Order: sequence, then C-alpha cells, then structure tokens
Amino acid sequence: MNKAAVAFLLFILQFGNLSWAQAPWPARPVKIIVPFAPGSFTDTAARAVAVELGNQLGQPFVIENRGGAGSTIGTDAVAKAAPDGYTFLLTDNSFAVSAALYKSLPYHPSSDITQVALVADAPAVLAARNGLKTRTLRDTVEFARKNPGTLNFGSGGQGSSAHLAMEAFLLQNGLKMVHVPFKGVAEAMTEIAADRIDVGIGSVGSTVQHINGKRLFALAVSGKQRNPMLPDVPTFAEAGYPEYGMMYWFGVMAPAAVPAAIVERMNQEVGKAVKTDRVAKTFAAAGVTTVVAPAAAFKQRVAEEITTWKDVIARAHIEAQ
Repeated sequence: MNKAAVAFLLFILQFGNLSWAQAPWPARPVKIIVPFAPGSFTDTAARAVAVELGNQLGQPFVIENRGGAGSTIGTDAVAKAAPDGYTFLLTDNSFAVSAALYKSLPYHPSSDITQVALVADAPAVLAARNGLKTRTLRDTVEFARKNPGTLNFGSGGQGSSAHLAMEAFLLQNGLKMVHVPFKGVAEAMTEIAADRIDVGIGSVGSTVQHINGKRLFALAVSGKQRNPMLPDVPTFAEAGYPEYGMMYWFGVMAPAAVPAAIVERMNQEVGKAVKTDRVAKTFAAAGVTTVVAPAAAFKQRVAEEITTWKDVIARAHIEAQ
C-alpha cells in the first residue's frame, strides 16, 4: 500500500471514529427494564416517565418487565447489557435490600450497576388492625416493650423491604414482635385489615385504601411532614420517634460502564420528565413525591442504605430464603 493510500486510510479512521463518537444520543429506541411484573408502582412510574422521555428526546422509551427473584433477574439483565445508553433499569429499594441480604448475586451491585437519577420518594406507613387495643404509636411501643413477642407483624416476605423496615424500628426501640411473612405486602395488609395480623409497614399506595375504608388504622407515616393522602396520620417524629426515617424510593440505573455524558444527559431528562404535570399527577395519586437529584447524590443514598440494611440484617439475624 503506498503512502497516499495509508494516509487516506488513517484519515478515514480518525474522522470516522470522531463522527461515531459524536453521534447524537439517542439515535434509536431505548429500553427501560422494570424488574417486577406489570401493575406495581415501579412499573407505573417507569411507563409514566418513559412517555415523557420519548417526547423530550424524540425516540421511543420501551418498557420491558423482567420480574422474579426479588428483582435480581431484571437487574442482572441490565448489569450485563451493553453500556451504550440504550438499556436502563427503573427499580426501587429492593436493589439495596438485595445487595444487603444476599451473599452472592449474579452481578455486583456497586461495580456492575450505576445510579443515574432518582425519580420519586414514598413514605412508609405503620398500620395496625382495628382490633388492636393500643391506638397510638407510643402506646403500642410501650405495650410491646412490656409484652415481648406478644404482638406480630406482617410483611411482604422474609428479607423484603417491609420486613427490614419493621425490624429497623423494632431494633431502634428494643422491641420484639413475631414476624409473619406473606407473598407480598398487599397480602400482609389484607390480613391486617382482616384483624388477623397486628401491625405492618407498607407504602402509602398499599395502605391508603384500607385506611380510608376504616379497615385498618395508621399509627405513623415517615417523612418530614404529613402525607396529603393521610392528613390525619402523624409523622414518626410527631409520634415521638424522630430517628425513624424509612422511605421507599424509585430510580433509574444503568450498566456501570455507560458513558458519563449519557448518565448526565439522562439525569437531566428524567428531572424534566418528573416535573411534568402528567407525571406529577400520576405520582401524587399514589401518594408518591417526585424527586430531582444529581446522580452522585443518588449513588451515595443507595450506598448508605445498603450499609443500613446490612446492619439491620446482622442484628436481627435475618437470612435469605
């Protein structure tokens, strides 16, 4: 090959690669994997945000549900996806719970997945059966302290976020209750409403219909202020337990090696999406608050929560099943 041909080839390689690197993103449809079956709020949130992202960026954002194994199947699919900005994950607290609970996962939570954008926060509600004699959180705590193991609590399963959330409160206050796991937090709340289980922690979405229907009553709600959907329910701080800060969160993640520029762009676009009236109304109807935060802040929050849940799991002697 003569010198002119070599020079031409180098020119093509140099500027061809430059052109590829500067290609606008997204140039084709983007997939958002939800690691739960359709119908969960995580799925609802993903679909609402996806519509706005598509409008903003001019490419379809397609939802793919991959539920199972406590959200780890869908998360693993994202961890192993090409880090090109065309596969994202929209998940919730279960990401941190799984990272803390399981000694072995098919992916590494910190090195295979990166946090991109928070989407929403939802308070936790401590609910009780109508037949419970104590009617305030303080009275319930005092009864449980004087009668260890007498009360029971329901959750969405061994090692679920509802289980850990309750164990965290019990540990903070030196209490002992009997854990009764169910296949999901909705089933646990149904059993509390049926007066067969004493108490349980769930999201506003899983409790509000039972509360408004007078089938159970709420002892406290997390967050700095009362929830608009439960204006008569005191916060944990108002009830005398300001140290309890459990909040459910929902956020977008991606394969760890995705380019920083795409992470930043996606963070900005998600921030715009959750500010739209359509998304805000969808979230508010479920008692959920939209959140806008830098990717670094989201990453720090997840890391801190994993540490917190590891401590709760160790102290409460919780094992995965």
